[in-house]
Amino acid sequence: MIRHTTALIMIACMLLSACGTKDETTPESTKSSNGSVTLTQEQQNEPTATGTGKTKTNNPQSSTNSNSDQKSPGDDETSSTEKEGTDNTYGTQAAEDDIEKTYYMNANYYIKPNDKMSESKVVLLTFDDGPKEEKMIKGLIDTLDKHDAKAIFFVNGYRVQSHPELLKIIHERGQVVGNHAWDHEDLKKMSTTAAAKQVTDVQKIVKETIGVEPHFFRPPFGSGNDALKATVKKNGMLYMTWSNGSLDWDKSTKNKPDKVIQNVLDQLNPGSNILMHELPWTVEALDELLTKLEQKGYTFVDPRSIELEARS
Repeated sequence: MIRHTTALIMIACMLLSACGTKDETTPESTKSSNGSVTLTQEQQNEPTATGTGKTKTNNPQSSTNSNSDQKSPGDDETSSTEKEGTDNTYGTQAAEDDIEKTYYMNANYYIKPNDKMSESKVVLLTFDDGPKEEKMIKGLIDTLDKHDAKAIFFVNGYRVQSHPELLKIIHERGQVVGNHAWDHEDLKKMSTTAAAKQVTDVQKIVKETIGVEPHFFRPPFGSGNDALKATVKKNGMLYMTWSNGSLDWDKSTKNKPDKVIQNVLDQLNPGSNILMHELPWTVEALDELLTKLEQKGYTFVDPRSIELEARS
């Protein structure tokens, strides 16, 4: 009896020992005969980085279909980069809104300081009838940059439609875009509805092209009326003509940069709102003109610092 019991105990111990050895030699991953790691079935079915619940494949179509609601590992980085690029191109509106309004325009289109202690010996630089040619635009802006000056480029809608890339150059190089109506026609001779469309169509195409709308309006030939002014105000713009004409457009000044300069200096006063155009002889005259203005103690007002409501 004792021998029988002892034999049973020994058999039981041997069985228990065998079970323990099997558990200890069953890892979640084992090495194959060539030393590589083989995943268990449970590991093979774990969700991958794509969130599919299956091992990642090299099939782009399969990956796309299985990840329609998931972000890839680089999605956040891409979105951030795209957003930054958008801000760099079209995000200047916020920067413009942050600029303090330290000047206003009076009824005669002169630029005046809000604070009597502020600099009054300033001029506003403006260029009409563009954008025409890349060479001229870059020439004007290169000179403006040299003198740390900002200007308003009053553009026609039909020209923007033909050359939107030129408008982008003006905007991306930090200059200010103004509205000069769609066509260069006398708005005063149009119906109120037709004239309003000339204004709003430019607002629309400029916004579509550079992401912001103009804040300044100048009618072709300086010709307008109360109805036009109301439309301009409704569209959030300051209506202006000019107080200093360079006459660069006149045949008497064609190809005569020296005369462009002298015409401006002859009419010069603190706050002069200077009318110029995108013309070859104006491009040629600009550096010397700005130098002479600086020598006379003038600085160049940033258009973005001008209030959008005129004062008497």
